[in-house]
Amino acid sequence: MNDLGLDVSRETLDRLHAYVALLEKWNPHINLVARSTLSRIWERHFVDSAQIFGYAPEYADHWVDLGSGGGFPGLVVATLSLELRPDMQVTLVESDTRKATFLRTVIRELGLKATVIDQRIEAIRPLNADVLSARALADLTMLLSFADQHLSETGIALFPKGATWEKEVQDALQTWRFSSERFTSKTESEAVVLRIREVSHV
Repeated sequence: MNDLGLDVSRETLDRLHAYVALLEKWNPHINLVARSTLSRIWERHFVDSAQIFGYAPEYADHWVDLGSGGGFPGLVVATLSLELRPDMQVTLVESDTRKATFLRTVIRELGLKATVIDQRIEAIRPLNADVLSARALADLTMLLSFADQHLSETGIALFPKGATWEKEVQDALQTWRFSSERFTSKTESEAVVLRIREVSHV
C-alpha cells in the first residue's frame, strides 16, 4: 500500500508499517491517537502527515515538529527523510514523558535520524529550524508565537488546519505579520496546509 503521494522504496514503506504496529501496541496504554481513528489510521495519520513533507523547501537541514504526540507528522517526516532527505535532522518536541518514551522507542526500532526533547516548547532555547511543523497542537496565533521563537530567519512553518482555518488566519493577523500560502488537504476537503514565512509581531 502506497498512497502517500511520494515515490518511496519498499524499505521505507516497511518502516512505516512497523511504526503502525508499534502505535497500535502502545495506544491502549497511553492514548497516542483517538481510538475512533484507528480503523483509518493509514489515511488519517500517515498519508495526512506525508503530504506535509512535500511542502518543505529542498534546502531544509533541520525540521522541528512541535507537540509531536504519537509522532505526527514528526516521525513520518523522519522516516521519509531517511530515504528522501538523508542529511536532514529531525527534532521532536513532546513534553509528555510517556509519549516522549514512545517516540524514542520508534526512533530506535526503525533506525531513524531524529532526537526527542521532552520539555515545554516555551522553555526550550531557540531551535533555529528550517521547517517547523505542528499538527492539532494549538490555534494559529499561538503557533506563530512558537514560530517566532524557533524558526530560522529563512525558515518556513507548515501547519495543517481544519475547516476554521480562515478565521484562525484573520485572528492571527491581529497580533502577527506573516506571509502565507495554503494547500488543500489531500485527506480532508475542508482542511488545508498553511505554509508560513516571515513571521513578526504587529
